[in-house]
Amino acid sequence: MRIKLDENVPVECLPALINLVHEVSTVKSESLTGCPDKDLWPIVQQEKELLITQDKGFGDLRIYPPGSHNGILLLRPGTALPSKILAFLTQVVRTVRLEEISGCLAVADSNGIRIRRSEGREKIRRKKKNI
Repeated sequence: MRIKLDENVPVECLPALINLVHEVSTVKSESLTGCPDKDLWPIVQQEKELLITQDKGFGDLRIYPPGSHNGILLLRPGTALPSKILAFLTQVVRTVRLEEISGCLAVADSNGIRIRRSEGREKIRRKKKNI
């Protein structure tokens, strides 16, 4: 699976995703830092990548409806510490396979992971421990 880490996801998360045999690129490594969402989004879609971000703007279903893209994982870890975000993302990936998010909008927070699919159904996985 191809993944792009937005600039607001610490680069420390990169090895954890690569270890899960995902092809991961970053906004920073592609010199896209500071790129507006409206300019970044077509690049992510052209490259057929799942976007992992903390940018709440990507959670807007009117702009990014499920089924119209390759997938968005919106992280809401409740902290800005890179080590805590890495631990949070690691727990999210242990809870749900990223392939399940393909074409969907998934929001992960301390209450669990909500996955919005194109058919309007919402699949909820809750793991109260460690997320």
